[in-house]
Amino acid sequence: MIGKTIEKAINEQINAELYSFYLYLAMSAHFDETGFPGLAKWMRAQAQEEMSHALKFFGFVHERGGTVALAAIDQPKGEWPTVLTAFKAAHAHEQYITKRISTLMDKAIAAKDHATSNFLQWFVKEQVEEEAALDPIITRLEAIGDHPGALYYLDHELSKRGA
Repeated sequence: MIGKTIEKAINEQINAELYSFYLYLAMSAHFDETGFPGLAKWMRAQAQEEMSHALKFFGFVHERGGTVALAAIDQPKGEWPTVLTAFKAAHAHEQYITKRISTLMDKAIAAKDHATSNFLQWFVKEQVEEEAALDPIITRLEAIGDHPGALYYLDHELSKRGA
């Protein structure tokens, strides 16, 4: 049986993961609307991944005999002035989620909830991958600036990400 403190914290994480889904979906819409279908596809794939994270937490609460309590999801921003600012915002968001996962892990350890600690190990590893996936894109965007040809090449390259 899951403890009430951990249950509440995981429900808050479900909301954070659903917000992540919304954020990346908003970024996808923005890139579609600004003529970058490859970036839009990359962000849609990211959105789908975030939804799968929310569902992992959702299923875990139920497996442990807890209650899922869904809360309202904040509306994300809908526009970014440049491709670089959008990807930097995505990176900052992943750093925020990493901190949330770490705090959740700390709570599980303090509660001596070994099942939750074990479950969260996957997310700890996943967050390292999430941040690492954005780092080289940001580095390239900083190097190419607003050069249209380079942006469209990057758009084409990122369109190859599987959905």
